[in-house]
Amino acid sequence: MDNRPIGIFDSGIGGTSIWSEIQELLPNEDCIYLADSKNAPYGEQSNERIIALSIKNVEHLLAQDCKMVVVACNTATTNAIEYLRDHYSIPFIGIEPAIKPAALRSQSKIVGVLATKGTLSSSLFHSTSKNHAAGITILEQQGTGLVELIEAGQLQSPELFGLLESYITPMLEQGMDHLVLGCTHYPYLIPVLRKILPKNVTIIDSGRAVAKQTKNVLEKFNLLADLNKKGKHQFYTNINKKVLAGILTPFNMESNVNFLDF
Repeated sequence: MDNRPIGIFDSGIGGTSIWSEIQELLPNEDCIYLADSKNAPYGEQSNERIIALSIKNVEHLLAQDCKMVVVACNTATTNAIEYLRDHYSIPFIGIEPAIKPAALRSQSKIVGVLATKGTLSSSLFHSTSKNHAAGITILEQQGTGLVELIEAGQLQSPELFGLLESYITPMLEQGMDHLVLGCTHYPYLIPVLRKILPKNVTIIDSGRAVAKQTKNVLEKFNLLADLNKKGKHQFYTNINKKVLAGILTPFNMESNVNFLDF
């Protein structure tokens, strides 16, 4: 047993979509979440800057005695996780677009991927596509502006709907039957996406798979928490707490949100 917390970070509030899956699957685990909203979106940053920001976040989590770190950001995973694994001794869990299950299930053999520039341009994304999508047409769409609107709490705004529609329509016209969400912010777009997508298009994100991998790694290294305790959760943001608290309202976690200048 190891009752130290799991550390989770993202370039803002999006990684809470990963946290929610982890706390559901592993209710005994404590979690500490860092929302680096001040530097969002990571997808527009250089590789060197993404690595530097990831190091900063990991150092804060290690200072709070975290036993593992979940890099709940596709861009940080594709650009920095190799460096983090080489330079720190704790386990790291990364995120990458769920291309494999989409490719296996697609009937039209056309899969859309909505992601940030930093993810779509990474070598890890292209190797994943090459290894798991033979015979599949991958339609890549950069979701410019979406993270900023989500971070601003504009989930129901006409601007958000218009942007999404402009990104999704060309992929639909090419026959897409699966849409892979390649950014941890994007699951919060699903209610809007349901209004745009026909019923035959399946939306896929990585949250549940990441939670299962987290559990597997904790078991492998004997890091699971005491099964008789209930997990505690703390959330930190380096800008206004309002949006992060709002996104956590369904989980009754608003009071656990703190400001931290990191």
